[in-house]
Amino acid sequence: MSRKPVIGITGAYIKHNAFSEGVYVHHDYHRSVAAAGGLPIVLPYLSPEIALETAGLVDGIILSGGEDVDPLYYGEEPHLHLGYTNPERDDVEIALANYAVERQIPLLAICRGVQILNVARGGTLIQDIPSQVKDPLQHAQKAERSRDTHWVTIESGSWLAEIFGTEQIRVNSLHHQALKDVGDDLKVVARASDGIIEAVEYTGSSFAVGVQWHPESQAASDPLMRRLFAAFVDCAKRRK
Repeated sequence: MSRKPVIGITGAYIKHNAFSEGVYVHHDYHRSVAAAGGLPIVLPYLSPEIALETAGLVDGIILSGGEDVDPLYYGEEPHLHLGYTNPERDDVEIALANYAVERQIPLLAICRGVQILNVARGGTLIQDIPSQVKDPLQHAQKAERSRDTHWVTIESGSWLAEIFGTEQIRVNSLHHQALKDVGDDLKVVARASDGIIEAVEYTGSSFAVGVQWHPESQAASDPLMRRLFAAFVDCAKRRK
């Protein structure tokens, strides 16, 4: 029996109390990867060097959601409404994003993950949508995590359009930051109706897709999001 493709998922930091702290990954990531035929594991952030060693053990990488990205990494001062940042995690995930793209490891970057991918490739971010974008949608939704709240338009001919089989999808929205200047070798392939970038793809030959929404939390009820995880895990399987 052949081994399932191993999918490494990066984690955020959480501290319950003085005696309990560590790396946190929402269980929806694990469920979605397992349902698509992958074997999910958590990648703790210790150092970029150790992160790249662990990258050699996996067949695909998911950059997960979480904290704001420190604007130091794209040459800006912190905005008044910048949230909590974690430079240790930023260091590790920037290294992983570049490693995955350059070594052709299938990469799925989700929410904060697409922002990290963009910054890793030299791009910049909108630090706070409500105060920096004219007439924005509600991107930090006041509804259940699994519920879709707005439309996204996908570019014809993109990987996402091929995966979904449509150019209009409904997504959830749990972010207050977004992509501004797009990084090297990345192409915008989806936007919300207010112009906010909702997805990018790597223009090279390897599978590297970044989405601003949380498909892992829609996958249980939305077959289109299950297709995204199936396509990603299949790429990891073929690479293995």
